[in-house]
Amino acid sequence: MTVPLIEGQDLSLSFGGEAVLDNVSLAILAGEIITLIGPNGAGKSTLVKALLGLQAVERGKITRKPGLRVGYVPQKLAIDRVLPMTVKRFLNLTHHASLADRIEALTQVGARSVLNSQIGDLSGGETQRVMLARALLRKPDLLVLDEPTQGVDVAGQADLYRLIETIRRDQGCAVLMISHDLHLVMAKTDKVVCFNRHVCCSGLPETVRQHPEYRSLFGYQAADAIGIYHHEHDHEHDLSGQIVGGCGHDHGNEHAHTHNHDHHDHHDHHGHSHALPNAPGEQASTGQTKEHIHG
Repeated sequence: MTVPLIEGQDLSLSFGGEAVLDNVSLAILAGEIITLIGPNGAGKSTLVKALLGLQAVERGKITRKPGLRVGYVPQKLAIDRVLPMTVKRFLNLTHHASLADRIEALTQVGARSVLNSQIGDLSGGETQRVMLARALLRKPDLLVLDEPTQGVDVAGQADLYRLIETIRRDQGCAVLMISHDLHLVMAKTDKVVCFNRHVCCSGLPETVRQHPEYRSLFGYQAADAIGIYHHEHDHEHDLSGQIVGGCGHDHGNEHAHTHNHDHHDHHDHHGHSHALPNAPGEQASTGQTKEHIHG
C-alpha cells in the first residue's frame, strides 16, 4: 500500500461558530498533481494550511511523511518597490543556496535571464517563475501552489501549467494546486478535488466535470463552456507571454478564439451570477495569500 505524503482524515474547523472545514478527508500521494478547486471563500487555503501544520484543526487527524520537504509558492508577492533587490539575492533570502544552484533553478523554470534583474521590475509571469525556482531550491517532495497563474495573461498561464507538469515529471515531486480558475487547470492535473468547506466531489478531471455537485457549484453553463482545455500550438512564449519562434503565422486571432471561455466562476442555470460568502478566517474576497518583502 502506498503511503501518502500527507493525509488528512475527517478534518473539521470552525471560526466564530461557522464551519470552515466540515469533515474533510484528503490524501496526497508521491508524484501526483492534485488541483483543489472551489469559489472564493470556500476554505481552500485554510485546508492547505491545516495539512501543512500551519493551522490547527478542532477535530480529525493529519499524518505527514517523516522528513517531508515542502516547496510553497504563495498567491501573491507583495514587494516594497523602493527596496533594491536582485533575483539572485531574493533566491537566497529564506534558503541559502549556492549561485550555481540558483542559476540551475532559474534555468529549470525558463527564467535564467532574470538572475540580475530587480525583483520589483519583473512581469507577472517572470515573478511566478522566480517563485517556482525558489520553491525548487528546497528539493521538495511536495510543491504547493496557491493560484500559480495570478497576474499572468492567458498565454502565459498555459505555459506555466505545462512547466508545472514538466517539474513534476523531472523532479518526481507531488504538486498540490489551489485554484478557482477552471478553464486551463483541468487538463494539467491527475486529480481534481471540488471543494466548498467540504469535499463536494473528487476524481479524474473529466469525471468531476460531469459530477452533479460540480455542475451545481459552478453552474451548468460554465461547466459546459469550460470543458477540458487543451493548448496545442507550434510556437513558444517568452517570459512576458509574447509569442516567439514557431511557424511565423499570426496567432493572435487563434488565441483570441481558443481562450474565449466563460471566466465567471459562479452561475446558476439561468445565467445569473452569485458569489458565495467567504469562509470565516479567510482573507477578503480574493482569498489571497501574500508574502511581504520589506526593506
